[in-house]
Amino acid sequence: MRNHLLPFCLLLVGCVPGAIPDQATRAAQPENVSTLPPIKTFSTPRPARPQRSNADIARDFLELAFRLESGRDLPVFTRFDQPITIRVTGAAPATLMPDLNRLVYRLTTEAGLNVSLTTSPQANITVQAVTRAQIRKNLPHAACFVVPNITDLSQYRAARRTARANWGLLRKREQMAVFVPSDASPQEVRDCLHEELAQAIGPLNDLYRLPDSVFNDDNVHTVLTGFDMLILKAYYAPELRNGMTYRQVAARLPGILARLNPAGEAAPTRRPAETPRNWINAVQTALGPGASHGQRLGAARQALGIAQSLGWQDHRRAFAHYAMGRLLAAADPDAALGHFQAADRFYANSHHTALHRAYVTSQLAAHALTQGDGRRVLAYTNRAIPVASSHENAALLSTLMLLQAEALELTGRASEAAHVRLDSLGWARYGFGADWAVRAKMREIGALNPLKGKRG
Repeated sequence: MRNHLLPFCLLLVGCVPGAIPDQATRAAQPENVSTLPPIKTFSTPRPARPQRSNADIARDFLELAFRLESGRDLPVFTRFDQPITIRVTGAAPATLMPDLNRLVYRLTTEAGLNVSLTTSPQANITVQAVTRAQIRKNLPHAACFVVPNITDLSQYRAARRTARANWGLLRKREQMAVFVPSDASPQEVRDCLHEELAQAIGPLNDLYRLPDSVFNDDNVHTVLTGFDMLILKAYYAPELRNGMTYRQVAARLPGILARLNPAGEAAPTRRPAETPRNWINAVQTALGPGASHGQRLGAARQALGIAQSLGWQDHRRAFAHYAMGRLLAAADPDAALGHFQAADRFYANSHHTALHRAYVTSQLAAHALTQGDGRRVLAYTNRAIPVASSHENAALLSTLMLLQAEALELTGRASEAAHVRLDSLGWARYGFGADWAVRAKMREIGALNPLKGKRG
């Protein structure tokens, strides 16, 4: 299930009074007739190969495959007996099929899976496009989700408390339903396709300690990474089969990973510490829906305190600082800046967290823009824009480009600013969706420019 955590970036509130509300980043699908430039999409994926040791990856694989997000253990290993067929039903937005085709191609070529699209009702996986309201009616905190042994959302309520939809009782995978929003931005629909199809086909768990994976509830990575493709490839290795126990899979994994990822044999083992449940709960309270601002702030302080007491120096410590910065941004911008700077320092310690750092960079660039420091904004955005592009994050990419355009205006390069701003709009249409949401993001970032503020 992809959770409704507040977006990791793009929330520039606190930099300027009256910023737009959070839901503008969860925009509706673009209008049929848009007055903005054509929507842009990504072409060739550029996933980086995993650079961790096979010993660490084996540990990750076992925790992903034999545990649910709730922490409940699964008794046996389950997967599809290939081939895997996928069909689409419901009110699919225009971008869904092209993005699904690209995903199926990647699963075939990178993970080596036998996956194909079909229109048959007997498909192994049904992707049903429904409204966000319909999703929230069934799972209030979910942006999208996957359920075994049903094919339509109308079947979910009757099945959810029965053996039919119980992951713990599953012994093999035959039929899955993935529910994605039909009225979200193209990027959110694509992100749901990647995460939910990966879980329908492979592991069901998420681990906060993974810095380079969609199998992480922090929602930083939104398209399948090189690590994810390796996990899926190992998941369907011929040495494994349905019904295997934890120990049986663990015994075969070293040989599987040595064959699939020989570079991981020589990499040093790091064994990052387990993520305690109280830290996970605190983060989800701080950034999830349903809590008051005071409760969120208290939970963020708790998450940061836990990270500090455990001596973490990795992306989880940075994420706790990010949560604090996010929640302090409106009331205390200077304190928020300190937390964003701390997050940036921790993220800079690892080459696995370039995307995480690019997210935080958008916050640092926004603050520099409010100070009228165009050169510093350009330094930030020049560093982060290639990262956002290589990770196919159009919302982040367009935000950084809009910040860059304002910085170019500040430094007297108006014609360049106009070109960058125009170029950003096609990415913004993919990242934010409807024209009104794109224009709202433009206004929000434009209002950070002190020159424009002085002009009223």
